Amino acid sequence: MTHTRPAPPFAAAALLVAGLLVVFANTPAANTAVPESTGGRLVAALLAETPLTDDLRSLTREIGGRPTGSDANLRAVEWGLERFREAGVDARRESFEMPGLWLEKSSSVTIRGEKIHFAAAAAAMPFSTAAPTPGVTAPLLDAGTGSAADFVRLGALAKGAFLLVETVPLLDVPGLFREYNDAYAIEGRAVEANARGVVYMSSRPEGILYRHNSSLRGDDARPMLVLERGAATRALDLLRLGSELSLTAVLDLEIGPSYESYNVIGEIRGSSKPEEVVLIGAHLDSWDLGAGALDNGANVSLVIDIARQMQRLGIHPARTVRFALWNGEEQGLVGSYRYTETHEDELDDHIVAMSFDIGCGRISGFFTGGRPEILPTLERALEPVAGLGPFQQVDIPVVGTDNFDFMMHGVANLIGNQESAAYGPNYHAQSDRIDQCDLRTVRLNAAIVAAVTHGFANADISWGRQGRDEIEELIRSTDLEQQMRSFNVWGDWKAGRRGRRDRPGN
Repeated sequence: MTHTRPAPPFAAAALLVAGLLVVFANTPAANTAVPESTGGRLVAALLAETPLTDDLRSLTREIGGRPTGSDANLRAVEWGLERFREAGVDARRESFEMPGLWLEKSSSVTIRGEKIHFAAAAAAMPFSTAAPTPGVTAPLLDAGTGSAADFVRLGALAKGAFLLVETVPLLDVPGLFREYNDAYAIEGRAVEANARGVVYMSSRPEGILYRHNSSLRGDDARPMLVLERGAATRALDLLRLGSELSLTAVLDLEIGPSYESYNVIGEIRGSSKPEEVVLIGAHLDSWDLGAGALDNGANVSLVIDIARQMQRLGIHPARTVRFALWNGEEQGLVGSYRYTETHEDELDDHIVAMSFDIGCGRISGFFTGGRPEILPTLERALEPVAGLGPFQQVDIPVVGTDNFDFMMHGVANLIGNQESAAYGPNYHAQSDRIDQCDLRTVRLNAAIVAAVTHGFANADISWGRQGRDEIEELIRSTDLEQQMRSFNVWGDWKAGRRGRRDRPGN
């Protein structure tokens, strides 16, 4: 999914980029309406010392984990608004409705059997049901890897039981997508078997817990857990040696009705085509076990710094550049979804929506969403930072971050494809801290994103917004439907609650 090439040393990279900018400035302007030196100045500013790393430290150390609906999340909204305004960038909060509150206060597990009794650390998976003291107790069964054959083996025994699922260690981003796909299938089988709940062996190293959304919602919801790897291994060994075990889960959760949350939107108005928008975004929320540095504080800080440097240098490209700090991403991509509803009348004028959400690894290219027509513009936009490549574009649609609802509304979309680095093992985990980020690479990424943003904001474009018929063809010709099912958004598309609602040909 990504290339494995280390980022060049910072000083050498800066010199290389500077040299490339001189060369590029002397070539015919193929895609800009302003002097090439404007983009060069912006890239150089992002490579110099800026408040980017200070912002990341502030967000992750002073505020920390910030799930939507928490006090920390509200502080993060004000933090983001303040950063834009301190930079002189016009910014606002945009309110939207979250469908429901889900926060974990605490979780614990006890496993018992004949002459066996031990406690284990656990984390509830959103959107697990609660199990307040004294908790929920049920037989604990070995569900293997949760395959169809494993459920056949369990048969009627699965009914009313906690099913312990063995996992392989998560090492990289492809492994993360496999984990999501596997969980979708496993949880569907658990519903059919009427299991009491699903308990996943943590796929992270000893003692590290994490959480990411289960597929079970509404009437299908039940206790869903991640169990520390050591305790899960011990329990599986005992089960496979013939022990009969039960598991008691105590899940103290705060669950409530819909409530108001906020995206933070900054904007630098375009000089000649202000009604047209190039949107770049990263999600401000995170889960709360870690500090939310890789997911997604590093890219939030990157987005803010690009806005800051554009404003400082007085750069106003042809089109309006809109900077979005999304909320509710971890709980169903809600903030960006609500944006597409609120701004639906403007979406014809959204030239591209970009999302950055794959940690701190080097940007090795972009996912271009099955839109080959945007590739030439992207390649030209990357020319000023060619020395930070190579870059390879992957022209497939991707679900799982804030490009999704723009894609389903027919807006051209890009996702920064970042090398795995430390992203996979620390994804949504207690270990998601700033020390897992190479801050030099984050700065280089900021320069890359700035070049692409500037390029698209000034480019002559050949594409428009797709109609629903074209979106449905993208679904038919790719694995987009399976991805949507895995991320629990397929039903909303089919029901007409998400995405473009017009008829084919429009």
